[in-house]
Amino acid sequence: MKVRRFVWPAHVVRGALVALCAFGAASAQADNMFGVQLGAGVADHDVKKLDLGLVWDPGLQWWHIGGYHFTLVGEAHVAYWKLNAPDAVYSHIWEYGVTPVFRFIKDTGWFKPFIEAGVGFHFLSHVRQTPDRATSTSFQFVDMVGVGAQFGEHANYQAGFRFQHLSNADIKEPNPGTNFSQIYFQYNF
Repeated sequence: MKVRRFVWPAHVVRGALVALCAFGAASAQADNMFGVQLGAGVADHDVKKLDLGLVWDPGLQWWHIGGYHFTLVGEAHVAYWKLNAPDAVYSHIWEYGVTPVFRFIKDTGWFKPFIEAGVGFHFLSHVRQTPDRATSTSFQFVDMVGVGAQFGEHANYQAGFRFQHLSNADIKEPNPGTNFSQIYFQYNF
């Protein structure tokens, strides 16, 4: 009688190892911090946006320079767009996405200013905004730059300003892009 052994597919084993390493690296950091972010923004064509974000700061630090260092945080967002144009096809659009954000932030202190930049992937619930304005794909790249500060005795509070650009990078035409200026506030647990 021949005994058959089950062999896990290579992609499943690799994925499990990557997840295990990522979990191990994250749990090895004592500075893990999670936050809830609330933002508001405006764009051309009479578009307003409310944004709710969940933020994970694994406490990574590298390249300490003059009392500042680089770090990386992960953000997941759900945003609601309100289009006030009189000819809006969809006056309510939802945006979902994730963005890794690089920051250059002060090492210590009650007030820690930073600059930040990130590129992420987002999806829109509707591609058509008005009869003559459409994005052609729900999939959008989102790049942003911003300034802000963490403050408080335990860095529990954060506020900032961001310029955010949504575009499908000419995957498909038309690709008018949308530029938001937004402010945000965050509470870190």
